[in-house]
Amino acid sequence: MPDPGPALGLAVDDAAGAAPFEQVRDQIRARVDDGTLAPGTRLPPVRGLATSLGLAANTVARAYKELEALGVVETRGRAGTVVRGSGVERSVREAAAAYVATARALGLDDAAALDAVRRALRA
Repeated sequence: MPDPGPALGLAVDDAAGAAPFEQVRDQIRARVDDGTLAPGTRLPPVRGLATSLGLAANTVARAYKELEALGVVETRGRAGTVVRGSGVERSVREAAAAYVATARALGLDDAAALDAVRRALRA
């Protein structure tokens, strides 16, 4: 598996409005989405990444946990955490664009299209 290096090129800005775990989560997600982190890439261990970023291990663990819940990464026990698939965000954007095209072709306005999505999410 490819090894992206200890800090993945991430940076945490203490002055940013987002919490450090959100910054880590969003930066990793962006790198997966743009292909910088390819499927199968092993992420650094939680403690190693936390140390390199000057964060508590729990902060990085929370980011990894949220990424796993989103389907971006998979934790494989002793084998570590790896990038799961190609661009979750890209796939969602493509699905949304296809839905919008279909909804417009059917003559739905934005409100009706959004109502349909809300109903589907509740189901």
